[in-house]
Amino acid sequence: MVEPAFFIRKRKTSNAQRRKNLKALTPLKHYHYNEVKRFTNSFACVVGKGGFGTVYKGNLPDGRKVAVKVLKDSKRNGEDFINEVASMSQTSHVNIVSLIGFCYEGSKRMIVYEFLENGSLDQFISTNAASSIAEWRRTLYEILLGVARGLEYLHYGCKTRIVHFDIKPQNVLLDCNLCPKVSDFGLAKLCEKKESIMSLLDTRGTIGYIAPEMISRVYGGVSHKSDVERQENYEKITCYSR
Repeated sequence: MVEPAFFIRKRKTSNAQRRKNLKALTPLKHYHYNEVKRFTNSFACVVGKGGFGTVYKGNLPDGRKVAVKVLKDSKRNGEDFINEVASMSQTSHVNIVSLIGFCYEGSKRMIVYEFLENGSLDQFISTNAASSIAEWRRTLYEILLGVARGLEYLHYGCKTRIVHFDIKPQNVLLDCNLCPKVSDFGLAKLCEKKESIMSLLDTRGTIGYIAPEMISRVYGGVSHKSDVERQENYEKITCYSR
């Protein structure tokens, strides 16, 4: 009888913490599920899929185009949802995707953010594979520079430092002018700027883009610099794909 009681207490604590975190986000637009269903035309247009959920295109009543990420139902969803909304709600930068609002009704968890016409960087690379190498290098340089500026803002420009932990081409979106914006903060972690080495209970990221210190502490401790390692890794992989 002791073991069930333990799990009940643990679940109550977890839910209470989530409610506390969401309460801090009340200035953001909180959409009801029926509202989201209406402005996405019953989730008719899929614009992307990822490990955490599916992204749909929508149109707000005021005419703005938006992207709606519907998170999958998994054990980590509560944490993923809190991480992404909490992180994005604290940002305002040209190279960071802008959060518009969210929906949290029962098991339904959705994030509403600005719609970017050119999709993700990996899609753009595939679509423009036939472009001249010289032209592509100039464009790629500007994109990578924008991503670096976005990371610098997350690490040094926010009141609370944000470590992304999943920098890769799929999580870099491009607007109509090919301005890059870092997106998908499901694995992000908030920490104080004075923190140097971070304590993590799990390995975060995508194989092929993970910083070496995330795999083995022989390479040093995990810190905000791990995002820079990921940036360098995906720059190399992106360039080699040409």
